[in-house]
Amino acid sequence: MSGTAGRPRLLFVSPRFLFPMDQGGKIRTGNILRGLKGGAFDVTLASPAPPDVQRFTADLSEACDNFISWPERAQSRISRALSLGSAIPVAAVSDRSPAGSACIGRALAARPDVVVVDFPHASVLMPERIDAASVMFTHNVEAEIFERHAARAKGVWRMIWADQSRKMTRFEGDTLRRFDTVIAVSDRDADALTKRYSLARVEEIDTGVDLDFFAPAPPEMAPDPGPDGGTLVFTATMSWQANVEGIHFLLDEVWPTLIAARPGIKAVIIGRNPPASLSNKIKERGLNVTLTGFVDDIRPYVAQSHVYVIPLFVGSGTRIKAFEAMAMSRPVISTSLGIEGLDVTDGEHFLRADNAETFSRGILSLLDDATLRNRIAGAARRLMEERFSWKTVAAQFEAICLRALERRRAVPS
Repeated sequence: MSGTAGRPRLLFVSPRFLFPMDQGGKIRTGNILRGLKGGAFDVTLASPAPPDVQRFTADLSEACDNFISWPERAQSRISRALSLGSAIPVAAVSDRSPAGSACIGRALAARPDVVVVDFPHASVLMPERIDAASVMFTHNVEAEIFERHAARAKGVWRMIWADQSRKMTRFEGDTLRRFDTVIAVSDRDADALTKRYSLARVEEIDTGVDLDFFAPAPPEMAPDPGPDGGTLVFTATMSWQANVEGIHFLLDEVWPTLIAARPGIKAVIIGRNPPASLSNKIKERGLNVTLTGFVDDIRPYVAQSHVYVIPLFVGSGTRIKAFEAMAMSRPVISTSLGIEGLDVTDGEHFLRADNAETFSRGILSLLDDATLRNRIAGAARRLMEERFSWKTVAAQFEAICLRALERRRAVPS
């Protein structure tokens, strides 16, 4: 059945409301949908919606041709704790919604040509059989995240993470094998998913960045740091424990070396609802570190920085924040995990640092050498312009969906 102007119809199922686009997954999905709008498909977006959904009417009109929804609900901490006893991982339990399943059931009854499900845990909203070309959009290797948490955790938390890892491995594999095509966000993730779950078809897209929105920051926004100063910046979703752990690493293990070399150095950490563990540590130690909380626009803070830091040791998929900083011509220093899956070169587009010594040494080298800062920042911006616009990534995504539809139509009824 065809949609507007004879275009095939694509149903895109998201487990979360995409606006504002203030988290990595929402940024990626939202920009891809914007790139799909007006293209080969007539796109219907299905997701939960907040009570004030009307204020996002303009955002929704840019992302899809039609929007259908069910009421958004927040899961309490008690409910999440009780979910630990479920046979499936907590992330999947959290997305269960009878209203959501009913909404999607009605949309499927209209027989869309292609169905895309965003994140494996959203599959709890779907029926067992999907009578259309089916595509699963993975932003991470989900089980890998839990495994990495378990490897770093201690005591009872190690046991909890290990249990969730086993559940996610089973759930993720069973889920991905239900779909005709799986989309991964890097070559590395595509290879890992294929090998881990023996998948028949995994195709990859690049990570993108909005090159106009994240334009190069004027040099005068970050004057020379001199011999004693310098500003570091990090943007993070504070509800994600891996980000909080990374900031603790920065403050506990890296900061003493930095402050000894540059007494006037400061850091700005951007992200909604920073935990008391961070704010108390900063206050008790008298650190020159600012926790902004939520901000409407991260760009002024990134523009006023000299170095963008990504001190992450747990995660999967790719970090969009790295490309945003690179697009703004700010030099990035990152752990291997923080830059994982992104096709960038250490020493050319960023500096790699996997322990406190190399992290502090890398930051200081960038602050001490304006030529190094400018060389790495300039090379990274040029790479973003050449390869990583969201328009290019959306075209990759659309082509995968079209191929999935062609293969479906080639199968005899």
